[in-house]
Amino acid sequence: MNTNFQIIELSGILDGIRGNQLRREISELIVDGNNIFLLDMNAVTFMDSSGLGSLVSAMQMLRSINSQLFICSMNDQVKMLFELTKMDRIFQTFIDQDDFKRQILTATRAIS
Repeated sequence: MNTNFQIIELSGILDGIRGNQLRREISELIVDGNNIFLLDMNAVTFMDSSGLGSLVSAMQMLRSINSQLFICSMNDQVKMLFELTKMDRIFQTFIDQDDFKRQILTATRAIS
């Protein structure tokens, strides 16, 4: 399987509306041949439960087609939401994009 990755930089409030937009965006990127996605949440100022639900839905959609979803650069509010809901056990997170590239892309390319 070819490994094509896409970084999606999110900003502002991640709620149900933005979460639905994100799922549509990921669906379009899948058609373009991407199979690894990194959500960079550096500029996300707030995320509510609807936004979190959208992330779970996107992850499930990607897993069903053997694709992967990763998250990086979470602020303290988002980290706390992940910890309280135990989503930090479900999603693989990284400090930043460089951390992701070092750990995931290097390992993925070594396997290919």
